[in-house]
Amino acid sequence: MVQRETTYSPPVSLSKLSEIEAALGEAIRGKPEVVRLSLTCLLARGHLLIEDVPGVGKTTLAQALARSVDSSFHRIQFTSDMLPSDVVGVTIYNAHTEEFEFKPGPVFTHFLLADEINRATPKTQSALLEAMNELQVTIDGRSHALSEPFMVVATQNPVEHHGTYPLPESQLDRFLMRIRIGYPDTAAEREIVRRGGASSAENMRTVLAADELITLQESVARVNVDDALVDYMLAIVERTRAHESLAMGVSPRGAQALYRATQALAAMEGRDYATPDDVKRLALPVFAHRVVVNSRVALAPRSTEAAERVLSEILTLVDVPL
Repeated sequence: MVQRETTYSPPVSLSKLSEIEAALGEAIRGKPEVVRLSLTCLLARGHLLIEDVPGVGKTTLAQALARSVDSSFHRIQFTSDMLPSDVVGVTIYNAHTEEFEFKPGPVFTHFLLADEINRATPKTQSALLEAMNELQVTIDGRSHALSEPFMVVATQNPVEHHGTYPLPESQLDRFLMRIRIGYPDTAAEREIVRRGGASSAENMRTVLAADELITLQESVARVNVDDALVDYMLAIVERTRAHESLAMGVSPRGAQALYRATQALAAMEGRDYATPDDVKRLALPVFAHRVVVNSRVALAPRSTEAAERVLSEILTLVDVPL
């Protein structure tokens, strides 16, 4: 594969993305890769699932990401007694006008923080499916369009925790990436402890206007992905479908997600072309939540660690284009 030594020049300066990245780095100490992947997901017009134990900064990251853009932001704290109408809205009868009126729910925003999404029942979880995939919601037979940009940042505790409802495959497939934050190192945790209860997300300044973000997202589509690199992605996808350790492989939507994420990562790093290293770097966060391991590999079919081990093995088996 021939790589062109050129510099990517989007309509909006990448310096603004660097500003957001630096500000997010202040909110989430010692996690530069987590911050880079979050911004990559944003540029790729994707939705982000952050899965980890309580208290490591999942909500802080989601809030900081939303506040870095001059746009609307809603947060939903998911609980087991929530109804779909609490998410998408409801049609009610207005006695004064003698007409039915639609009252939009919190999903009508630019950034939606779905906090602890796996504490809601599957019926409520599914209320987000149409919004995440088609940028609209349908209520009482009428479709209501959502505004762009639109991004769902969901957090969830591991499925082994009590009182959780594992997200179904159809819901997981709507998320472009699933990432884990992990515990901070000693130096970063020292700063967190000294900061006390103050949240850096609350002090995040707006760096990017909503229309500037849309322009950046549109410019990502111009990043060149060589045919050999597309074949490399599809070879990885095909291996997931045939691997003996996986009961379910990556869907075509997953292949599309990797393609878009690869373009976005290249743009983030100032290139107008993608590389095999971009694919290898993104394969786990884009694919690990889309595959199901069989019972011979792990007792839990949605085990993140088991899925990542199998995918890492697959990456060593597929020939990298030159």
